Amino acid sequence: MSLMSSAQGLSSRRGSAQDVAYDWLKRHIAQLPRHDGVFLTESEIASATGTSRTPVREALLRLETEGFVQIVPKKGAFVPPISDAEVRAVMQARALVGDWCIRQVVSLGPEFADTLEQLVLEQEALLDDPVAFIDCDRFFHRTIVEHAGNPVLAGFYESLRDRQIRMGLRAVVRTENRASTALAEHRAIVEAVRAGDPEAAGQAVADHLSSTLAALSISDFPGRPGGPAAKEYP
Repeated sequence: MSLMSSAQGLSSRRGSAQDVAYDWLKRHIAQLPRHDGVFLTESEIASATGTSRTPVREALLRLETEGFVQIVPKKGAFVPPISDAEVRAVMQARALVGDWCIRQVVSLGPEFADTLEQLVLEQEALLDDPVAFIDCDRFFHRTIVEHAGNPVLAGFYESLRDRQIRMGLRAVVRTENRASTALAEHRAIVEAVRAGDPEAAGQAVADHLSSTLAALSISDFPGRPGGPAAKEYP
């Protein structure tokens, strides 16, 4: 085997291990309470993911550039708490992108509405599987943004959703009836698209994101609708 092919094989394996560590870290971080700051060490992550420390280090550097962690020399990776102000900022940015995109896709007509409706039906079937439900929710919104035809906005939107994972997981799984409410809000978006009404579609998206922000704001406080009495998911 040539040195070049050997190096390419090593690079491929390292990339795969880095992806494993990266994916594990994003899932793990998403489940951390947003008001808590947590330190993660390379050795702990390597043990949990079954990889060496090199791909873990590379994965952490990727996450640092994306704003998920802060590398602290000799201590590890710090996952900072997420403030209420950051939650509002992310949701405001989502609202701006969402309003523009939904108004663009209204022109795609009933056929596109059928596509969205099918996604809502698939999501409805996942009410007892919160992880899959959230994945389907993200795909619903991603479909709208991607069909709006602006790849720069699509990339920006994905980064917003990545940042919202940790904010939103508890909102969906702890706030009573939040999943059912989200489905109803998605249906309102679909019907506005089917009617070809950009104003109604924009309002439906705004209502949905406003409702989401309200759920995010209460989901971490016991004794309120998102408290311990609500349904817990793993």
